[in-house]
Parts: sequence; structure tokens; C-alpha cells
Amino acid sequence: MNDALPFDSALLLKLVAYRMPFGKYANRLLIDLPEPYVVWFANKGFPEGELGRMLRIVHEIKINGLEYLFTPLRSPS
Repeated sequence: MNDALPFDSALLLKLVAYRMPFGKYANRLLIDLPEPYVVWFANKGFPEGELGRMLRIVHEIKINGLEYLFTPLRSPS
């Protein structure tokens, strides 16, 4: 299995708006989840489906210090 994550600008735009659907951080943007929570998922196992794929990408972004990539993509508050 190839674990490389392909670069897709449409995926980044989707990710910047994707919200956690359940749990303590329900309705929080995935990119705003605390890093320890995302690392916990990485250690325990990501959920199946799209949420799992999105969390895996967020994990890679956070552990590599790339959160700044989302700054220009965020909606103005």
C-alpha cells in the first residue's frame, strides 16, 4: 500500500471547511483540532471513509508544521 498523500488543491479547499462530526470537538474544523487529539487518532486508528482520509491528511499537516498552508484559504471571521 502506498501511504503517500497526493496533492490536490480541491482537496485542500474541502479540508479547510470540513468539520468534526462527533465527540468532544464536534463541529470544530478538522484543521483546528488540537494536535494531541489528531495524534491520538493516528495511534488508535483513523475512522473508515472520508473522515478518516481527512484526519490522516490533517495529521500529516500538523506533525510537519504546515498549518500555515490554510491561512489564505480560511473564510474571514
